[in-house]
Amino acid sequence: MAKSNLSDAVLVNNYIAGDENSLALLIDRHQSRIYGYIFSKVSDRDLTEDIFQETFFKVIHTLKSKKYYNEEGKFLSWVLRIASNLIVDKFRNDKKMPLKRDTEEFSIFSNIKDSSLDIEKKLIKNQVDIDLKMIIQKLPHDQREVIMMRYYSDMSFKEIADFTGVSVNTTLGRMRYAITNLRKVIEKNKIYLPS
Repeated sequence: MAKSNLSDAVLVNNYIAGDENSLALLIDRHQSRIYGYIFSKVSDRDLTEDIFQETFFKVIHTLKSKKYYNEEGKFLSWVLRIASNLIVDKFRNDKKMPLKRDTEEFSIFSNIKDSSLDIEKKLIKNQVDIDLKMIIQKLPHDQREVIMMRYYSDMSFKEIADFTGVSVNTTLGRMRYAITNLRKVIEKNKIYLPS
């Protein structure tokens, strides 16, 4: 069996047993989701890189010391918890750091970029992104969290459930309520969202 087909649990055990390449495979497998999750919280590339590296430093330290790690098939959720804790620590230590910065690159509703957009369309699109972000920030925390993980980090509902410690049904319910609440605010404020 090719190493790339091995489960996270097997790769973790191989790494603990001394196979350094197994960790490289785990990082390659999950780096875009972890990076996207961190960026969705801090909106700064340099800070995202720092926290990403610090996250894997902690992963390596924990796995090498063979302490405090219980696999249960949830490697990605475990790593995201480490990243989340590091982000919270950073916010606590640097109260001046902004929580969000509006960037076109990581907008949850601009996954597909069209380089042929003219200036007027770009301005409209930027305003729509800003409006959506403001609306999303007004959602209850649990609904906002599931929207951010689903769209920014491209996490599956099962991964979100594992990370938040609730059932998949609860996660789906939170997403449903979030979308319903977003629609209500959009209709009430007569916000125009071009397709």
